[in-house]
Amino acid sequence: MRTDVLVIGGGQAGLAMGYHLARRGLDHVILDAEERAGAVWLGRWDSLTLFTPARYSALPGMPFPGDPDAYPGKDAMAGYLESYAARFGLPVRLGKRVTLLRGGPDGYVADMDSGARYEARQVVVATGPFQRPSVPRMAQDLAPSILQLHSSEYRGPAQIPAGDVVVVGAGNSGVQIAAELARTHRVHLAVGTRMPRLPDRVLGRSVFWWLERAGLLDVTVESRLGRRMSRADTLIGASPSALRRRGVALRGRVTAAARDALTLAGGGTVTPGAVVWATGFRPDYSWLDVPVLAPAGTPVQRRGVTDAPGLYFLGLPWMHTRGSALAGWVGRDAAYLAGHAASRLTHRAQPATLQRLGDSPPPIRGVR
Repeated sequence: MRTDVLVIGGGQAGLAMGYHLARRGLDHVILDAEERAGAVWLGRWDSLTLFTPARYSALPGMPFPGDPDAYPGKDAMAGYLESYAARFGLPVRLGKRVTLLRGGPDGYVADMDSGARYEARQVVVATGPFQRPSVPRMAQDLAPSILQLHSSEYRGPAQIPAGDVVVVGAGNSGVQIAAELARTHRVHLAVGTRMPRLPDRVLGRSVFWWLERAGLLDVTVESRLGRRMSRADTLIGASPSALRRRGVALRGRVTAAARDALTLAGGGTVTPGAVVWATGFRPDYSWLDVPVLAPAGTPVQRRGVTDAPGLYFLGLPWMHTRGSALAGWVGRDAAYLAGHAASRLTHRAQPATLQRLGDSPPPIRGVR
């Protein structure tokens, strides 16, 4: 199959890209490896909530339903993405995993695990920042009797055996998981580098309302302030120290593991029955056979545009601004790339039909 623009990834970034490509009348297809739109969200832990309220969690053209100041859960977000694709009739092809993207005679060729093939003049890689779970090698030194889960595998307290559990990593995921487990377990939170923290609300308003008013969500990564802000992620909401009131024991960085114990910075050990590694993700572009990656495996791009003609990235943290990987702001980068893609095409397809923004959207699964 041939198309003008192929979008790889049907999550929030890919759907925002599809919206802006459709508005410009560009022929495109969105491929996603999952069998349902929003399935990546459904695979996270049961109690996960976004740290952006609903008013700042919507994609272009369609508000998030319900209380705009409420914090959506992961099922609500998955349902919203599914309904968004249906609302605008976006050409999402589910169950299509790309195993190889390479240059072709007129752009790019994407090979599927099914043996099918797509050819496109331009490609947008919108697979997001959560690709391959990152677990330190020391995890292999723990005894098999200790349950180990990456945060991507954690679903809820029922998975964790009775006794002590160590959550390694005090970012947004680690703090949420530690707070939940503290209701049923003795929890140790291993804090490595302390992250900058912002409260989720200030004077009754979402912190993102204040960040927008201050212009901080428009600061680009190429500016002096943007370079400084992008060096560390920001913890939104409860701080690790606030978890002490819930009985969580704060520990130092985990420096070693040996059979039944974890060694901590500054001395001391913990002997847990389970470990949750909230240690993030690393990029995996092993399927990308185009020379656009740095030695560390990260894309070399400027606001999503690479040196490979017609190849773009979308939805990466600090790709352009703080909001580049957030649902409420990814549409800005998508609009920019859609304009870039349109300017490269020598002709345009007949305008795709977008439903009017005032039409009633179909019901959203998981949203009341």
